[in-house]
Amino acid sequence: MSDPFKQAAGNRKVLTADETAKGRLDAWLTAQVGEEFSRSRIKTLIKDGQVSLRGEPVTDPQRKVRNGDSFEITLPEPEDPTPQGEDIPLDILHEDEDLIVISKPSGLVVHPGSGNWTGTLVNALIHHCGDTLSGIGGVRRPGIVHRLDKDTTGVMVVAKNDIAHRHLSLQFADHGRTMPLERAYQAVVWGRPRSLTGTVDAPLGRATGDRTRRAVKRPDSHDADEAITHYEVIERFQENPDATALASLVECHLETGRTHQIRVHMAHIGHPLLGDTVYGAGFKTKANRLPEEIRKVVNSFNRQALHAFMLQFEHPRTGEIMHFEVPLPDDMVELVEALRG
Repeated sequence: MSDPFKQAAGNRKVLTADETAKGRLDAWLTAQVGEEFSRSRIKTLIKDGQVSLRGEPVTDPQRKVRNGDSFEITLPEPEDPTPQGEDIPLDILHEDEDLIVISKPSGLVVHPGSGNWTGTLVNALIHHCGDTLSGIGGVRRPGIVHRLDKDTTGVMVVAKNDIAHRHLSLQFADHGRTMPLERAYQAVVWGRPRSLTGTVDAPLGRATGDRTRRAVKRPDSHDADEAITHYEVIERFQENPDATALASLVECHLETGRTHQIRVHMAHIGHPLLGDTVYGAGFKTKANRLPEEIRKVVNSFNRQALHAFMLQFEHPRTGEIMHFEVPLPDDMVELVEALRG
């Protein structure tokens, strides 16, 4: 078997497929390059035209690899794994010697990772807090005890020392079952759940063939993690006599804290979040049938309509119950007002 990995000039590498090669290009390249680059990063490089075959760019990550294919890939320079402080504005709700509570805007990634090494909340916190965050919770996630998706807005708490980090981490791991931690979200979903209050108890795990998406799993699946979401419909928009509606504002309380939990659970019961292109892509054409003024607002809403409006926890030093609420951000207010008609 020939060596599939040869060094070309600079950061350009040539990888040649042998008779054992099979499957999608992004998966095969990821396996050949090694652990330094994730599959999602390789997929981005392919789409950006950084992979070529016989001198022609290959931009389809799903292209099948065949014996004898010789791909040339341009890999970026390795990033410094240690986050640096950056002067990024923070909306601070509370701060003391042990912790800081912020209202996270849409578009802000919480901690550095593949494709997002700068411009994150961690970079902002390092600049704001200085050396106090050093070593708490790991190099790339100093002080972080929970996170919100990049495009989800709302309340977050960050630890500023080891005692606070341990205490807050225990509370988030407990999910409010025996401790006072409580988290609540507001979301705008398509349609109207048949029951105005309910519980979605559906285990979650990694979606087949995708590193980032989550999916509902059978309880006996090897990668199934318990996931429970309690929801209540707060408002219905454009409701019909048959109790259906165009959309609904729902309040969700988490009993567990899985990645994308609310987004997957609401899609699972047939009511994905507006703007969710990952779990609600099938509902995108529904906006085309809306009145023009509503359609404009819905089509311009470019993120999942999810907001972490409430967070409650016990202060790690004083034992005081800390309770924070932030109103819907402007873009969700505009969305709700448009749906009201």
